[in-house]
Amino acid sequence: MSKTNKLNIVTKKLTSQKGAKGTARPVSPARKQGTKARKAAPKKRTVRRKKNRKFKVSPWLGAALVVALAAAVTLPWLFRSGNRTVGAKVPSGYHHYCLDISHYNDRIIWDSLLVVIDTKGRTSKDIRNAREIRPLSCIVLKATEGNTLKDERFQEYWEAARQTGIRRGAYHFFRTSADPLEQARNFSSTVQLRHSDLPPVLDIETLHRGCSRKELNQKALQWLQSIEAHYGRPPIIYTSDSFARDYLGPELTGRYPLWIARYHHDPPRTENWSIWQFSDKAVVHGVHGYADLSVIHPINTIP
Repeated sequence: MSKTNKLNIVTKKLTSQKGAKGTARPVSPARKQGTKARKAAPKKRTVRRKKNRKFKVSPWLGAALVVALAAAVTLPWLFRSGNRTVGAKVPSGYHHYCLDISHYNDRIIWDSLLVVIDTKGRTSKDIRNAREIRPLSCIVLKATEGNTLKDERFQEYWEAARQTGIRRGAYHFFRTSADPLEQARNFSSTVQLRHSDLPPVLDIETLHRGCSRKELNQKALQWLQSIEAHYGRPPIIYTSDSFARDYLGPELTGRYPLWIARYHHDPPRTENWSIWQFSDKAVVHGVHGYADLSVIHPINTIP
């Protein structure tokens, strides 16, 4: 072999060895993806979990919260329900009281009816701080209205009032738009009076549109005369102080006893009144909420 051939053989070997050592091995696609995934994956951060803290509530604080919640729930109910404990002041110089009620007055404790007057002269339900305690002299109940209406609780209250031993009475709410004789029959067929009861009461407070003063007095007089003939006793007229002076004629005010409503500390201006309703916001022991309360004239008494 010539020197040239030997040189070529040695060069090929060296070239083949160099290629074997210097050439990188081929990498599979799966391996490439894994490498990229490892590079792309974010480093995990160590998160420390906060420990749950337990708050301890003082027993006194818990009790205070319970009381506050109970007050927030019950106080509005007390005011909405009309559970009043102090009411209107009573006029001075009067000692006999009359209560009038209808089906609007509920939850009546009939054996506990008293007029309680506190140290400030107000009607009250607190007997412990009473300056004066008076029994009721009479109770008047709504019986009828218009031609056909009957108070839904009249019969129940009528019997309950009898059992108290307090003198009782019944009234009719007059409608000038209805027939007066029909109204009189409605009342007389509903109310059975005893000798100890008050005379019948005619409540005149409204005047329907188109009714004149003269027509009002004529219709009211028809009712009064019919009822007086039926029971044998002159009825009582209930009305407001201003209504009596503005609308009622002498044929009514001069003949029949007057029960005048005037919500004021001064007596009615209408002369010869027998009963004065001084407030519709009095409180009476035994009656839920406000009540209409009157005083009886010491001289012009009801027979």
